[in-house]
Amino acid sequence: MTYVIAYDVGTTGVKTCLFSIGETIRLEASAQQGYDLYILPGGGAEQDAGQWWEAMCATTRKLFTNSPVRPEQVAGLSFCSQMQGLVLVDRYGRPVRRPMSYMDQRSGEELKKGIANGLQIAGANVGKLLTSLRLTGAVSSSVKDPLWKYKWVEAHEPENFAKVWKWLDVKEYLILRCTGKAVMTRDSAYATFLYDTRKGHEGWSDTLCRMFGVQKNHLPRLAEATEAVGGLTEGAAAELGLPAGTPVFGGGGDASLIGVGAGASALGSTHIYCGTSGWVSTVTDRQLVDVTAMIAAIVGARRGRYHYFAEMETAGKCLEWVKDHLALDEIGIYLQKQDVAHSQEAVYTSLYDYMTETVKDVPPGSGGVLFTPWLHGNRCPFEDPSAAGMFFNIRLETGKTELISAVLEGVCFHLKWMLDCQDRKVKTSDPVRFVGGGALSAVTCQRLADITGRTVEVVAEPQNVGAVGAAAVMGVGLGLIPDLDAAGAFIPVAARYVPDPERNRAYAPYYAVFKELYRSNQKNFRALNGLGK
Repeated sequence: MTYVIAYDVGTTGVKTCLFSIGETIRLEASAQQGYDLYILPGGGAEQDAGQWWEAMCATTRKLFTNSPVRPEQVAGLSFCSQMQGLVLVDRYGRPVRRPMSYMDQRSGEELKKGIANGLQIAGANVGKLLTSLRLTGAVSSSVKDPLWKYKWVEAHEPENFAKVWKWLDVKEYLILRCTGKAVMTRDSAYATFLYDTRKGHEGWSDTLCRMFGVQKNHLPRLAEATEAVGGLTEGAAAELGLPAGTPVFGGGGDASLIGVGAGASALGSTHIYCGTSGWVSTVTDRQLVDVTAMIAAIVGARRGRYHYFAEMETAGKCLEWVKDHLALDEIGIYLQKQDVAHSQEAVYTSLYDYMTETVKDVPPGSGGVLFTPWLHGNRCPFEDPSAAGMFFNIRLETGKTELISAVLEGVCFHLKWMLDCQDRKVKTSDPVRFVGGGALSAVTCQRLADITGRTVEVVAEPQNVGAVGAAAVMGVGLGLIPDLDAAGAFIPVAARYVPDPERNRAYAPYYAVFKELYRSNQKNFRALNGLGK
């Protein structure tokens, strides 16, 4: 039996998992710790890199408190992390400012100056659009893309920008802390939109760096997901409680590894994720882009594989909002005698148990109430940082049960919307794999099946699939798994949900109205929130 440690580095905390790899990938122990997300005026969203490292060290040590596995038995460690953050470090590996989260929206002016100028198609300068599409298969057209965060720091914080040695993403910073090596895996590099994906040309693009005014020397060495990029330094090993020299593998971002951990890594496989954010992703062997729907095929963890990827900013975060403002306001902080006010794990257990009992019998459409899950803007199938959540069609007879049910349905409606958009370019699979904290609820799984009309498959512990994907990467790197396409054989299905045709038909008119709510309220969102101006 081989043991590895995988770090699932999310927006609100890290979950550190000890896995054994044999005939299957099995979770042996886990520990988690949260950290802050700083929401700032003007759309800012930042985190503290020191808190990431402190949480990583504390949870690593905690793994071995009640486990027979000893630190010296660990064959490697790796990461599955949030993507499209911006961590700018100096020559000593210290962040020159707090890292900017993928949620940061402050770089609207930089986006306009950089690409949303002159003759445009779909909001992008024609010349830059065509160049980007030719070299990368996509274009950096979102205010949340790290390229524009980089330009924002250059424009607004020149004293910090002058100290920059390397531009890293979240897990790349943690790899640097572990090994002293500045690298970036190809999936993270692609997310900068400066990575040439053309066969035979793969690597940082001189053309794109010049076009967008990026200093190429800021970009680190490229690494493979399955590559052992270095060993733990003496200092890092002492803080983590692991032996010095323990191999550290490149790993991947959540968008590329969650599908692997879901067992949906083969060509044509589709998985749906519902965590803090949400997405629909289908594996292809070619690059595709739908600029009008903000969908692109991103680089996967395995060379030659791409994930046709559609993202929504807030999915499970909407259910956390339910916890704070609908459920807990009424029943206090105790659900089944557990304090869930500050426990992320409890949000996905006690709260879902409560929701199951509360909304399982609510008919399709939640009494006519619709909810839009755009609590921090939206990215696909429309890009608008000023879009917001709302309850539509509340009547005197509407109660909290209908409101909670509408939130759940709103998230599922939006996931279906993205699935339908993907079907315009690729053939999505049936069944689909459903993962993330949302997949812990049988009610959510059945609602998703009924609304999408697809069979929904769930693996064991679907909230840990990012870490499972990181373990699979190490399994390949250590020679225990043939390749990432074969990872699904190590990750069996635990439950299956078949859609109810009658309920699927009943949802159809509500879904049609749901899709109209953004178009009907686009101007109102911008008038009230101002971020889209």
